[in-house]
Amino acid sequence: MSKNLVIVESPAKVKTISKFLGKDYTIEASMGHLIDLPKSSIGIDIDNDFEIKYITIRGKGKLLNKLKSKAKSADVIYLATDPDREGETISWHLKEAFNLPDSKKVCRISFNEITKNAVVNAISSPREIDMNLVNSQQARRAIDRIVGYKISPILWEKVKNKLSAGRVQSVALRLISEREDEINRFVPDEYWTLSANLKVGKNSKFEVNFYGKDGKKQELKCEKDVLEVINAIGNNKFKVTDVKKSQREKKAPLPFTTSTMQQEAGKLLNFPISKTMSVAQKLYEGIDLPGRGTTALITYLRTDSTRIADEAIVACKNYIEQNYGNAYVSDYIPVEKEKGNKVQDAHEAIRPTYIDLVPADIKDSLSKDEYKLYSLIWRRFVACRMKNAIYDTEKVTFNANSYVFNANSSKIAFQGFLTMYKSLEDEEDKSAKIPEFKVDDELELDSFNKEQHFTQPPAHFTESSLVKLLEENGIGRPSTYAPTINTLLKRRYVTKEKKNLFITELGMAVNNIMTRAFNDIVDEKFTANMEKQLDEVENGAVEWKNVLREFYPKLKEELVSAENNLEKISIKEEVTEEKCEKCGANLVVKYGPYGKFLACPNFPNCRYTKSYFEHTGIKCPECKEHELYKLRTKKGRIFYGCSSPDCNYMTWQIPKDAEIIDGMQEYAEKVKDSK
Repeated sequence: MSKNLVIVESPAKVKTISKFLGKDYTIEASMGHLIDLPKSSIGIDIDNDFEIKYITIRGKGKLLNKLKSKAKSADVIYLATDPDREGETISWHLKEAFNLPDSKKVCRISFNEITKNAVVNAISSPREIDMNLVNSQQARRAIDRIVGYKISPILWEKVKNKLSAGRVQSVALRLISEREDEINRFVPDEYWTLSANLKVGKNSKFEVNFYGKDGKKQELKCEKDVLEVINAIGNNKFKVTDVKKSQREKKAPLPFTTSTMQQEAGKLLNFPISKTMSVAQKLYEGIDLPGRGTTALITYLRTDSTRIADEAIVACKNYIEQNYGNAYVSDYIPVEKEKGNKVQDAHEAIRPTYIDLVPADIKDSLSKDEYKLYSLIWRRFVACRMKNAIYDTEKVTFNANSYVFNANSSKIAFQGFLTMYKSLEDEEDKSAKIPEFKVDDELELDSFNKEQHFTQPPAHFTESSLVKLLEENGIGRPSTYAPTINTLLKRRYVTKEKKNLFITELGMAVNNIMTRAFNDIVDEKFTANMEKQLDEVENGAVEWKNVLREFYPKLKEELVSAENNLEKISIKEEVTEEKCEKCGANLVVKYGPYGKFLACPNFPNCRYTKSYFEHTGIKCPECKEHELYKLRTKKGRIFYGCSSPDCNYMTWQIPKDAEIIDGMQEYAEKVKDSK
């Protein structure tokens, strides 16, 4: 038996860490939690000062006994669970369960990357279990358990069975509901744009855009405003009054935190939050690489920090110098402004563990999704150590009878970090090149272009934009975002269509109860303040049970009031004009594991169902790759949209010159004829 026992959470880590430690070390995995609160009861004795009852998780007893046996035989036990509050709590549970004599050395080690240096350094610097971290996690777990187990029965009674409430999930639901209300209340405002085509040389024209009058910006709210400008200018020439040439810099991005990784993977890779986290977990734990064995590719994936280890900064600098030249190396180390909620700043940013493992070189060892995410993380990290991009900008101002028009141009002069990483906001400006003008040049008018527009409502939340808002408001933590969104989808409070999140009738009903009866729970400021209190517990400034003692009394009053005063809510199903092919009833919209579908309301007597999205067999005229789907608005009106989440094309009518996809001719023609 080895003298030393190292216990990690995941079996994937066992392979990776075994390479770094000699035969005197046995590596075992706890497979996550072995001890937790019971599922069958709340597990918290509220009347006995919130004493928590922990039990061995069903089915985990055999593994726990195996670890106990190995711990008794080892001289030293190193608890190497994940470097966060939850990992600290797992280590504490294991130490308590082992119940070893004081003479037996049980210590805690942690590392933010699974590399030889990090693991060996952790082994040489063991510490005691940090009970402040444990107590912060206990407080969070207890509050979330009390909210869920006390409020959920109210929802069962007032709405329907199998519903749930949650501290973070309820805030997220309210935010989605409020955005839906904002969209529904939105009244578009009319506005116009005006541009002028000016004659340049014999056969050339140059477009300038209306700005205002007498140097002040002027809004064009209707066509009358536009015509007033056009008539006032008449045949007046356009005189150049100012020419400004300058440069602007676009800062290199910060390395990824958990939330920014989730957001960018959602926008650039179309990854749901849960997918991003599961793929990142595999990259962190290790991938089998030819000649290297199991190798961890990224640092710890749950972090609020943008800090980078010194050795990683040097390695990245050397890589950029060797591959791009010293001109691309930035001397500035990017640091994010302190937000006051950096719970996991002990961790680094998410970065590649080995900068020399270029994504293209190990592509064959990765799955398609692993390659995409690793490439994103690797490129983002290299980009953060590169110099800013530089743009040449020019602005020319024209005056025609006191009316001001502008022409703006922006072109990349130095790519900098853009050679490595571009987000959706980093697309190159496609503005037209401005001819050489000097002050007092006069140009004749060729024609005007006027166009009517209407303001657009706020966009529906996507997973990425919801995560961004939650983070900005200090709601939840990196580890909570994926399960929060998954719960909203699983409970059918929210549905996802083309990356957008829509609240359902059920979600509206639950949110209505939560906002009326438990206003603090769904208030983002209250939830953010709760996170700050948990931070103070972690820092040792607040006793963890005090958080519960302050929190529960008001919730208890609200529970009694909700039980006595809330009326039962009836959820009406969305009825469509589609007929059941078996019994003729109007089909209703249902929600399944994969989203909406249509079903007969006479279930279980009639079990007819059909897809909510009908295929048309017609190619999207915009992207020219994907098929148009037959869809319905929330009010039941039929429209057609591209099946690709990356294409926003929609139309109320099938295009007359639509291209038919091979093999779908008959159905597509039938759809067109029906219109």
